[in-house]
Amino acid sequence: MDSNPDYDYKFGSLPERAPLASAFVPMQDAAVPQYEPQKAIARGTLFPGLDLPFMGMVNDPLPETPLGELMAIDFVADELSLYLDTHKDDKEAFEVYQSVLALSREAHKRYAADCGPITKSDMLGMKKYAWLNDPWPWEKRAEKEA
Repeated sequence: MDSNPDYDYKFGSLPERAPLASAFVPMQDAAVPQYEPQKAIARGTLFPGLDLPFMGMVNDPLPETPLGELMAIDFVADELSLYLDTHKDDKEAFEVYQSVLALSREAHKRYAADCGPITKSDMLGMKKYAWLNDPWPWEKRAEKEA
């Protein structure tokens, strides 16, 4: 940061008549095709047409664990939600979104029953406070691999 006491980070300076950039982001055409949830979360997008890895780098897929499954399903739900923000009349995408939300709810319930609460609201109806119970999900995976 500049040591000048009159410097205010809220106001930058440009050379006189400096050119400004103008971004263009094309509208996504359709919600199909779509990656499978595990591939979508690894690629960072549900839609192959938007799959433009930075400098050609691609993430490794998530390990196949209950938490990985839940994260992948929720990622797909988030991606479809973003698509529907700009394509609210796409009935087919909305139907897929509804089915993914149902899958997410079921995966969430299954995860909480098998591994413990993933959000604090999962403790509703529990007999005792279980938020900090061991083992954590990554510790269960480590136990299986050891």
